[in-house]
Amino acid sequence: MSDFLQRYRTAVIALVVLVIASMMSVYVVPEEEQIVVVRTGEPVGTINAPGGKMGPGLWLKWPFLDRIVRVEKRLLDLEMNDEEVLSADQQRLLVNAYARFRISDPIRMVERAGSTDGVRNALEPILNSVLRQELGRRTFQAMLTAERGSALANVRANLDRQARQYGAEVVDVKIMRTDLPEAPLQSAFRRMESDREREARTIRAQGGRDARIIRAEADAQAAKIYADSFGKDAEFYDFYRAMQSYDATFSNPDNSSESSIILSPENEYLRQFRGRR
Repeated sequence: MSDFLQRYRTAVIALVVLVIASMMSVYVVPEEEQIVVVRTGEPVGTINAPGGKMGPGLWLKWPFLDRIVRVEKRLLDLEMNDEEVLSADQQRLLVNAYARFRISDPIRMVERAGSTDGVRNALEPILNSVLRQELGRRTFQAMLTAERGSALANVRANLDRQARQYGAEVVDVKIMRTDLPEAPLQSAFRRMESDREREARTIRAQGGRDARIIRAEADAQAAKIYADSFGKDAEFYDFYRAMQSYDATFSNPDNSSESSIILSPENEYLRQFRGRR
């Protein structure tokens, strides 16, 4: 066995080196990735890139000379959370936004940013700046209307123009939420509540005034009717007023069952019960 190894040692070593080199040379390119081949520090080609002729599958590279950089081919997200932006009407807004982009030129991306994380790091301050500029030209109320769409279109166009230098293409920009900060928001709510309470007090005061006027007019009309009745039939008016007095006295809920009223049968107050006018 030792004689065999010594005789064919060179061939065995060559076979092992060949196997290792083959393993280092073969790589797989999936559908959702694009590859940049870097040789001695310089990009020399792409695989499965947009507009390229070489698609996904099994590929070879020069071992020890070529380096493979894998780049995501799917859409990537760029988020901006709770950034404070000053609107045209001097409202301080908390804005949550995101952008979606893809790598359209992987060679430029590798040269300018190095990786997709490098692209994100480069685009985050640009998205922040572009949003500040665009929202700073509009009022808070305008961002709640259809004008919001044109603002986002401008943001996307400006961000895309900046992203091209990093080999990226911005597909979409959305604002998830635009809120007033908590303290100004509570102040606005309190101001709205105070306005509604003041309006309610005004309405109640007007209603009370109208009620007093109506009640006074009704009392005056009733007094006139009573006066006319007294002038036409004094005895009937005296009888009617006595019945009202009896009703108010004997049916008063304040007089409980334990209370009693003691009057002489000859009391003048009871004259209507005795049938005397």
